[in-house]
Amino acid sequence: MIESANTTGRYIVLLRQGRTEDGIRDLQRVTGAAIVKSAADRQYNSLELNCAIVFDHIGAALIRCEIAAGNAIQMASQEAQSNILMVEPERSVRAIAIPSHSPANTAQGGSDPTATWGVRACGADHSDYTGQGIRLAVLDTGIDLKHQDFAQRQIESRSFVAGADVQDANGHGTHCAGIAAGNLKPVAGPRYGVAGQAHLYIGKVLGNDGSGGDGSVLDGIDWAVGEGCEIISLSLGSPAKEGDSYSPIFEEVAKRALAAGTLIIAAAGNESQRPDYIAPVSHPANCPSIVAVAAIDEHMAIAPFSSGGLQNDGGQVDIAAPGVDVLSSWPSPKDYNTISGTSMATPFVAGVAALFAESDSAARGSVLRDRIMQNARPLPLSQRDAGRGLVQAPPHPAVVNGQSMGS
Repeated sequence: MIESANTTGRYIVLLRQGRTEDGIRDLQRVTGAAIVKSAADRQYNSLELNCAIVFDHIGAALIRCEIAAGNAIQMASQEAQSNILMVEPERSVRAIAIPSHSPANTAQGGSDPTATWGVRACGADHSDYTGQGIRLAVLDTGIDLKHQDFAQRQIESRSFVAGADVQDANGHGTHCAGIAAGNLKPVAGPRYGVAGQAHLYIGKVLGNDGSGGDGSVLDGIDWAVGEGCEIISLSLGSPAKEGDSYSPIFEEVAKRALAAGTLIIAAAGNESQRPDYIAPVSHPANCPSIVAVAAIDEHMAIAPFSSGGLQNDGGQVDIAAPGVDVLSSWPSPKDYNTISGTSMATPFVAGVAALFAESDSAARGSVLRDRIMQNARPLPLSQRDAGRGLVQAPPHPAVVNGQSMGS
């Protein structure tokens, strides 16, 4: 069971795939109220005035009325023909990052000051790909749209947080967006972004305090899938306890996203205190169909905070990426900042996924997931901690992993 302290009092619902309209009618029957359809009304504030909101691209919904939620649970469990398949308490989720001890303005270039250690470690600085033509969604605290490295970029953005616009007053979202797709030649400092020519889709699913709920995350996923994004980056989560199972609803949503050609990549979590304590992978990264990303440092050691794959049925770490002392963009006037977390590792994998997606038009959904996993560089770390190893960018158009990469 989900601990009540980690839930919001609202509920998420899975509807039968391909039967969304029937599901809406079932929801109307149990709520006795009008249902807002998210794709038709993108003003998330509307949820405050309605009992439920339906995310029709992924076949899910959020219910805010307690009595209606109870009726939906009863219908899901008792009516065989119901289009309401599952109901779960909505979890609270938070941005997953910790402060760094390195100075914010460090060049982090080492022997090559043109690119940060993270960009070099994943091989993006030597890749012939830039993410051009690929739609990459970062669902987080938004972005600083006035930032000197993003002001001239074409960026699609939406807020799914009541009463808040996309402008990032937290910093976490701007930092993650910068890692995934920061400019190849930023205004100041070294290159810090992986897929500098990807088409960014920024969804604000966390408030400026860095917190949110499953409902806004599902709304953001629904939007990204509907917009045809090949990749979704989630640097957020809710801590799991050892033995906790993954969310069946998020797992089914991830499967539906894969079938639509969208790969979801998420942060494994920062709850470990190694070597004394290793925490299990967080929600929703613990879903088998979501790529769970661990963090390593510049010496290729697992970060002391990085969660581990302790579960056999879901909850494994899939891959690792740079996540300690990572320089990226930050809201003005600071412009750049260095922080740590599996939050930082996740957009490295998302950016590399964009490079692979550009390299081969057939690399979508589960094929894209397999491609980035197969080309990871093995590390002298356990699979529990680092999965298949360090994510690696596709270097050249000719051959990757023995396969021709023509587009």
